[in-house]
Amino acid sequence: MNPKFSDFGSARTFGGDQTEGNAKRVAGTYGYMSPEYAIDGLFSAKSTVFSSGILLLEILSGKKDRGLYHPTQSANLVEHAWRLWK
Repeated sequence: MNPKFSDFGSARTFGGDQTEGNAKRVAGTYGYMSPEYAIDGLFSAKSTVFSSGILLLEILSGKKDRGLYHPTQSANLVEHAWRLWK
């Protein structure tokens, strides 16, 4: 088994001292996108942290994230983790 992270074409680059940006066309897997990027196209270094956190939650919980909304489940993976935390 050779696990590896991959970009899937959603990586964005920042110029100079830029800390965030705006994408005209949102691309990627919705389950791993930060809400700001999925809804408004705004991305920053925090977007990468969010995606990595979702991946970590999937590994630890053994469940897949279904994105921002899934009609047959009452909560996405982030909401599920918050409920367990409380």
